[in-house]
Amino acid sequence: MAGLSALAETVDELRLDRRHGGSWAARLAVEALAATAADAPAPSSEELLERLAGGARELSASRPGLVAVAGALGRLLAAARSASHLPVEELRRLVQAEAQGLVDARDRAARVIAIQLAERLDGAEVVTRSASATVREALLHGSPARVVCTVTEPHGEGRQLADELQEAGVDAEVVDDAVGPGAVRTADVVLVGADTVFRCGTLENKIGTRPLAEAAAAAGVPTVVACEVIKLAPVTAAEAGVRMTEGALFDLTAPELVAEVVTEEGAYPANEVRTLVDRTPFLREGWALLTR
Repeated sequence: MAGLSALAETVDELRLDRRHGGSWAARLAVEALAATAADAPAPSSEELLERLAGGARELSASRPGLVAVAGALGRLLAAARSASHLPVEELRRLVQAEAQGLVDARDRAARVIAIQLAERLDGAEVVTRSASATVREALLHGSPARVVCTVTEPHGEGRQLADELQEAGVDAEVVDDAVGPGAVRTADVVLVGADTVFRCGTLENKIGTRPLAEAAAAAGVPTVVACEVIKLAPVTAAEAGVRMTEGALFDLTAPELVAEVVTEEGAYPANEVRTLVDRTPFLREGWALLTR
């Protein structure tokens, strides 16, 4: 029953977390579901699948604003469902192998995105917000002339990112959140991560992202989003029912404010992200399994 206990603990951890982004949460959720697959009592493959689907819905519901969690869990469920003909013990092993594959793929995705961004970042002055692991990888792989990190209150994630960049030899500084939009005027690019990019191209990310993108648009500076495929939602923001509320941890940035969304499968203008979503079946399959 260790898997079931780990699942409940992870649901609580995800629900209470206010510091980490989609990549961290997706990894945690996938590992918890893999532990459930290993230990949950299930006399048949069909019963195991039902337990996994229930656990995935609990995990996803704990952080409804993070589509990366739903995307990763949905991909894992879709793989398990396609192998439902296997005996239960073989299905357990397959789910664990798929989970490890997802974790490894996420690490590869960040490296591929970093390679794609290298030319754009070479010698550039970059403004960023929060502490996206994918953005961090890109900045460390590239050769920016200077990185300005908004502090991102109340937890100061930007300060942490700046410290990590400085330790790696990157010229980085921290500015107050209120100063961030002004710093954009002398930048070459605003580079941010994503909690979600919806099919319509709307970006959901740490609150304060939209003012940076608005300032960048006014100054003629491109806003670029580094985003793994599992963070793409096969629905629009309106269809998902996402809206801004007082005290929200995220904000929504319209696609016309985003120059490009860079994924491990290539770079797309925000209003053309739907083409990648529509040719990625696991996004739709996983979403359907989690929302039915």
